[in-house]
Amino acid sequence: MPITYTSQEQIEVYRFSLPVTILVPLIAIFLQSFMPLRLHFFSIFDLPLLVVIFFAVARRNPVAGLLTGAVVGLVQDSLTPFALGIYGISKTVVGYGASSLGAKIDVENAGARFLVTLVFYVVHQVVYFTVARGLVRLPLHWSWPHELTAAVANAILAVALFSLLDRFKQRT
Repeated sequence: MPITYTSQEQIEVYRFSLPVTILVPLIAIFLQSFMPLRLHFFSIFDLPLLVVIFFAVARRNPVAGLLTGAVVGLVQDSLTPFALGIYGISKTVVGYGASSLGAKIDVENAGARFLVTLVFYVVHQVVYFTVARGLVRLPLHWSWPHELTAAVANAILAVALFSLLDRFKQRT
C-alpha cells in the first residue's frame, strides 16, 4: 500500500453555518448529560468529544480547533459537580491536536476517521485523568481494558456520526 502525501492545496477546508456551529455541540452536550440517566450503556460514549474532533479535522485550523475544544469542554464542565476546566483542558488539547493532524493528512475516509478518533479518545482520557487526578485530586482509577473498549466504541460511533455531520459542511 503506497503512502501518499497530500499538499496543502489539495486539502479541503470546510466551514459551517452559525446555527450548526452552535446547535450541534449543544445537542451533543445535552444528549451526553441526559441519555446515560435512561440508558446506562450510553455513558461509554463521549459525544461532545466526537463533535470537537469532527469540527477540528473539518476546519483544519489549530486555533479554531483549540477554541472549539475549550468552549465545548467548559460548557460540559459547567454541567458536572467537579472543578471547572477539567473537560475544558482535555478537549482543548484534542481540538488543537486533531485540527493540526487534519491539516497534514486527509481524514475524510472511514478508516482514517476511525483511527483518528481512537487515538484522540485515548489522548483525551489520559489528559483528563492526569488533570483530574494530579491537579484536582479526584479519586479516579485507570482501567486499560475499559478505556480501550470505550475508545473502539467511540471510534465506531464516530464513523457513523461524521458521515451524518458531513451534510452540514460548506466549502470555503
